[in-house]
Amino acid sequence: MIRIGVDVGGTNTDAVVMENTTFLGGAKSPTTPDILTGVQNAVTAAMAEAGTSAGGVDAIMVGTTHFVNALVQRKELAQSGIIRLCLPSGGSLTPFADWPADLVSAIGGQFELIDGGYEMDGREISPLDEAQLLRAVDSLLDKGCREIALSCVFAPVRADMEKEAEEIIAKHRPKVSVTASREIGRMGILERENAALINASLKPLANDVVAAFSSLQGDLGLTCPLFFTRNDGTLIKASEVRRLPVLTFACGPTNSMRGAAFLSGLKNALVVDIGGTTTDVGEVRDGFPRLAGTSVSVADVQTNFSMPDVISIGLGGGSIVVPGDQPSIGPSSVGHRLLQDAVIFGGQTLTASDLAVAAGRAQMGSAPAPDIENMAGLLDIMDQTVADAVARSRTSGEEMPVLAVGGGSVLMADMVDGLTVIRPEHHDLANAVGAAIAQVSGEVSKVVQLDDNLDREQAIEQITEEARQIAIAANADPKTLNILSKSDVPLAYLPGNNLAISVTVVGDLNTGVSQ
Repeated sequence: MIRIGVDVGGTNTDAVVMENTTFLGGAKSPTTPDILTGVQNAVTAAMAEAGTSAGGVDAIMVGTTHFVNALVQRKELAQSGIIRLCLPSGGSLTPFADWPADLVSAIGGQFELIDGGYEMDGREISPLDEAQLLRAVDSLLDKGCREIALSCVFAPVRADMEKEAEEIIAKHRPKVSVTASREIGRMGILERENAALINASLKPLANDVVAAFSSLQGDLGLTCPLFFTRNDGTLIKASEVRRLPVLTFACGPTNSMRGAAFLSGLKNALVVDIGGTTTDVGEVRDGFPRLAGTSVSVADVQTNFSMPDVISIGLGGGSIVVPGDQPSIGPSSVGHRLLQDAVIFGGQTLTASDLAVAAGRAQMGSAPAPDIENMAGLLDIMDQTVADAVARSRTSGEEMPVLAVGGGSVLMADMVDGLTVIRPEHHDLANAVGAAIAQVSGEVSKVVQLDDNLDREQAIEQITEEARQIAIAANADPKTLNILSKSDVPLAYLPGNNLAISVTVVGDLNTGVSQ
C-alpha cells in the first residue's frame, strides 16, 4: 500500500510517500498563506522524489492546523449556541461560565436550559419535553446561531435522553446542524459542553477545509481516499471531519511523536519536535503519545476530550534572537519567512538558526554565519529552555532516549537534561511520516453499573466490542485490531457498583471501504 502523509505546520508543510513501512521520498515546502499551495508544492516534490504516479497512491493522510488556528485567532468561527438538558436542578453554573470574553463574543455565547438530564446514578431528573426542546432550538436560531450543541447532564452514564433529543431535532428541524456532547467529551458537564461548543463553531469551516483538500486531490490527479489525522495519532475519515473537526486539534505534535517512534524503532521515548516557530515535547509509550489524564485547555477553554500530554514552548528555527546585556530567544519568530529574513539566508534578522550555524551545530544557508555577541550565553538560554520542557515531560526518573525531530532539531545539543539525544533518519519529516503510518482507532468511554447480570469482566468486554465496531466502521481491518489502552476505575462517589471504563482499539487501515 502506497500512502502520502502530509503535515501542515506554521512554517513548513511536509509530505512523504511511503510503501507500507518503507520510506520512498519526502519534501518540505514553506507553508503558504492559502495553505493549499504549500501542500501542493510539498506533495508534488515528494512524489517526484519517490518516483510515484498519482494512480499508484492508495491513500492520502493530512494533518492540518486549520481548526486550532481558527480557535486561537478567533476567526472563521460560526455563531453557535447550546441546549443543556438539566432542569430543574442543573442550572446553577451556566454554559460559557469559564470562557474568555473575546471567544464568547466570537461565537455568540447563546444558551438555553431545559428540562431533562440524569442524576449521577442514572435516575431521571425530569422527562424530556419535546415542545420545550423545539422552542429552545427556535430561540437559538432566532438569535443568529448557525450551529447548535446539545448536552445532557450525566450523558456518559446514560446517553438515551441526549440521543432522543438529537432525533427530535433531526425530525422536526432537519436543516439544523447539531453536535452531541457524548460523541466528544467525557465526565464533567462544563468540559464536555465546551468541547461540543468548540466543535459546533468549527463545522462550517470543516466543510470548507475538506472541500478544499478534496479539490486539491483532483488538481494532483489523486483518486484515492482522503483521511485526516486525529489527536490520538490515528485516522479519521474526511466525511467525519466535517462532523467532528475538534478531534483533529492536536494532530501536529501527535504526528511528530508517532513518526519519531517509527523512524527510531523505539516504542518508549521522550520526543522533542522543533519547528520554525514552536517546540513540542511529549512522551511516547508503546509507539503512541501519552494522553493527558485530566481536562486540557484549548485556546483558554477547559475541555475533556482525548488530547496528547504535550508541552509547547515558543522556540523554533525562526525564533528571533536578541543578544546583548539582556539576551533572549523567542517567542517571536520570522515563521515561514525564515529563508528570506534569517542572516544565513541573506536577511537582516538574527534567528535561532543563525545561532545554530554560528555555533557549528548545523550547516545551512547561502550567506556566512554572523558573529554573535554573547553566543555562549545565548546557547545556554536555548539549551536550558529545551531542558526545562523535557524535565517537565518526564513522568519518572527512568532513563530514556530523547528523540529530536523536526526541521529545527539541529538547534539541540547532543545531551539534554542528562539524556542522550537521537536524531533518526528522516527526522526532519517525522510529522509527515507519522501521518503516513497512522492506524485507525475506536474509542469508548462509559460509566457502567455492575449488578448480578453484569460483572466487571463482562462490562469491559462489552465496551471493548463497542470500540472494535467503531474502529471497523472507521475503515480498520478487522484482522489487525488490537487493544491500545484499557482502564476501569471504580467510582466510589456513585451509589451502587459503578465503573468508569475506557477502551481504545487500533488496527491497520483498510482502503477498500467507502469514505
